[in-house]
Amino acid sequence: MAKKKTKNKQDWKLLKQLCEIQAPSGHEKPMKDFLLEFIKKESKTWKSKPTIIHGEEFQDCLILKFGKPRTAIFAHMDSIGFTVRYFNQLLSIGSPDAEMGTKLVGKDSRGLIECELEFDKVDHAFYKFGRPIDRGTALTYKIDFRESTDFIETAYLDNRLGIYNALKVAETLTNGLLIFSCWEEHGGGSVGYLADYILKKWGVRQALISDITWVTEGVEHGKGVAISLRDRNIPRRGFVDKIIHIADKNELSYQLEVEGMGSSDGGELQRSPYPFDWCFVGAPELNPHTPNEKVHKKDIESMIDLYNCLMKEL
Repeated sequence: MAKKKTKNKQDWKLLKQLCEIQAPSGHEKPMKDFLLEFIKKESKTWKSKPTIIHGEEFQDCLILKFGKPRTAIFAHMDSIGFTVRYFNQLLSIGSPDAEMGTKLVGKDSRGLIECELEFDKVDHAFYKFGRPIDRGTALTYKIDFRESTDFIETAYLDNRLGIYNALKVAETLTNGLLIFSCWEEHGGGSVGYLADYILKKWGVRQALISDITWVTEGVEHGKGVAISLRDRNIPRRGFVDKIIHIADKNELSYQLEVEGMGSSDGGELQRSPYPFDWCFVGAPELNPHTPNEKVHKKDIESMIDLYNCLMKEL
């Protein structure tokens, strides 16, 4: 539903920085380290200073606690990519979707790597490089961040844009949790113990999934953030209706999404043994999991606006 136009003016420097950090599933520590440094510096100007919670019991995940939280925002830190196998073979991390010749980057014991993606006749993936790359090295798309009048186009808007949204909400947040999770692109595994912690520690059992969805025949560029009624998983409709009501009351632009595929950290919450309400709320993108993910700026602004309202009113 398209309503009032958003008024945010964004500086995309932070989003570009987030996209350039190499952090595929299992290698989230560089993103966590960046976030800790960013939060230490920038939280001085935020409306409320958060308590920062992390440590070995949370692996590479990170929690920010503001005031008396009622609702948690989950944003996964990892991306898709590739793992070097034997010889010049590559295994997928998550579900990358790239063409022959795509530039991949990484680092091993002998230094920085920039190589090309190749495929054989049965679509097995390989790298083309001037030397062998250490087994187990993670490779990700080389970033080409492009900004036009209406769009941002780059690899890894999924889910660096979800992180960006959470950090923008943090600027004015007084009560709530921001949770930066791991492994979402490759099967999950962190959300269960994070849910256990926040429910037992603060009684929080409402969650918003700050992630990126798809442009489809029913969800378009520039029409507002998508509120997902379902994907592979089905959230409780009573909770989703509360979100729609808040969007309508504040005259914010949004679209309703109905899909039968795809999943998110919300799926892990639904499969947990705890009574969590959750909803996926995210900007739609074209070309998912490619080096050329594309999101309309109005949808990013709509996403931030709606999250700000939801964290105050849920």
